[in-house]
Amino acid sequence: MRIGVIQASSQAEKNRLLFETVRKYASGHEVVNFGCRPDEPFRYSYVEISVLIGLLLAGGAVDFVVTGCSSGQGMMLACNSMPRVLCGYAPSPTDAWLFAQINCGNAISLPLGEEYTWAGYENFEQTIARLFSEPFGQGWPKGDADRKLRDTRALKAIRRAGQTGCLELMDRLDPALVRTVLRKKDVVRWILLNGEPGIAGWLREMEARLSDGR
Repeated sequence: MRIGVIQASSQAEKNRLLFETVRKYASGHEVVNFGCRPDEPFRYSYVEISVLIGLLLAGGAVDFVVTGCSSGQGMMLACNSMPRVLCGYAPSPTDAWLFAQINCGNAISLPLGEEYTWAGYENFEQTIARLFSEPFGQGWPKGDADRKLRDTRALKAIRRAGQTGCLELMDRLDPALVRTVLRKKDVVRWILLNGEPGIAGWLREMEARLSDGR
């Protein structure tokens, strides 16, 4: 599994901690750090980061994203507005584990501004550890796992039916938001190299438009 790490600029000082902790516990998986880092020239809100997460996942450039903002709630809601993203909220190890086992989504949001100080570090680390402690999608409780996983598949089917395609959505967004999002060049380059042709082609077209001042 290829895991992307990216969080809002409001929590840029937590990026290194977030990346290193995911890399520590997601052993055997490729972990890619997209920031946001304290030294980046631009700042990005949780809404802008959620659009980048949508492009990463819809384009197949990563399989899973670990993200967050100050509360974690806004990022979770914003990510779930993007096609092909099913994002959970994990303020505790139990929440992280249940999301992985029952809901089996492709993104998880952490409340990086709440209690993740020195006193709360153990909760943070154990949340990441529990998230990756077992293969996703095994269901829980074990005696009712089949029903739980059927419900998860039904939820994903409803979301697919109720959402437009990623590129159709991108074409409907405020052009100013799209321009801001595409300034995050490390994400754009990664999708161009690793993403599906449709998403990558759209990005190339948008970059050409922006360079022409359109």
